[in-house]
Amino acid sequence: MEQKEIITVVPVLNESGTPDNFGWARFPAFAYDPAQVLAPRRAMYESDRYVIFSPSHMLITEIMDYGYVGYAEISIVSLKDKNRYTQNWNVPFPLGCFELPRSSEEGQVRIQTKKYFFNFAPMENGVRIVKLDIPRFGHHKSLRGELVLTPLPGAETLAINMPWREKKLAFRCACCTPAYRAEGVILYGTQELIFGSGNSWGIFDWNRGVKPRSDVHVLASACGKSEEHQAGFIVGYNSTDSAFNTENAFFLDGKIHKLDQVTFQISPSSWLLPWHFTSNDGRLEMVFTPHQEMADRMNLFFSYIRRRQVFGTFAGKVILDDGSGYEFKNITGFAERIKTRF
Repeated sequence: MEQKEIITVVPVLNESGTPDNFGWARFPAFAYDPAQVLAPRRAMYESDRYVIFSPSHMLITEIMDYGYVGYAEISIVSLKDKNRYTQNWNVPFPLGCFELPRSSEEGQVRIQTKKYFFNFAPMENGVRIVKLDIPRFGHHKSLRGELVLTPLPGAETLAINMPWREKKLAFRCACCTPAYRAEGVILYGTQELIFGSGNSWGIFDWNRGVKPRSDVHVLASACGKSEEHQAGFIVGYNSTDSAFNTENAFFLDGKIHKLDQVTFQISPSSWLLPWHFTSNDGRLEMVFTPHQEMADRMNLFFSYIRRRQVFGTFAGKVILDDGSGYEFKNITGFAERIKTRF
């Protein structure tokens, strides 16, 4: 399938408020203004997520507003002893109260209550700062610290704008960059989780749009160093219309190598058995070896979010845009399935 690449900044919505300009870009090309959305605020969704890896731990921190259901969430996953802890704070009927910025490049996310403090701040030259302060997290331990995410020189961002099939007002606008170096310290009780500049990596995932009443989104992403290169990817699918583009791309040293459709082969007997991924254009073959699983759900009346995640390592081969092959192994990442209904 030929995918439509956008090379200039374009609006997500046209003058009448209808989703327009579908395609993908190598930078945040889609200008999003929530004030122009015709759908009611309860149908809109917004989320900012950071996934940060060190050799020993994974930190996942996320703010999500699904109209009727919202939450702030943090997970600490040990990559060595397979321990993990997740805490989320449900926010019924957020309806924009998080004030998430309209741009993935500008505007900080700052949320402070007696129970938690989140601060996601974009800085100059694409640098991002993640600050956390949770007085009571996981068996009454505290969790606090600061991480700095620095993009690789010339790193690109996969930006997509996709419609939903047969849903006139629904669309998904997203930006993902699995090409950051991470550095900093998180104090988890008395334990120091150290993220060193030469062995720690980060993924930034930004989503805005209008969703249909129900959806299932399957996604996998990873980043890390293999064969002296920093490699990363994002692959996934849901019920959006992929006639214009997909959300699939491989990143090598920050540069995008765009992929077409990617098939997930998951064992029906256990999600902890190896997963296999193939692309219809023959450019990607990889295996995911999970080592632990986590599930959570949020319910409010007739609305719910159900998420199942697995964590592990990826290995495989990709054909780059110039036709050369690149083999990678032991790239840390995750896969997930999110079911939503509103």
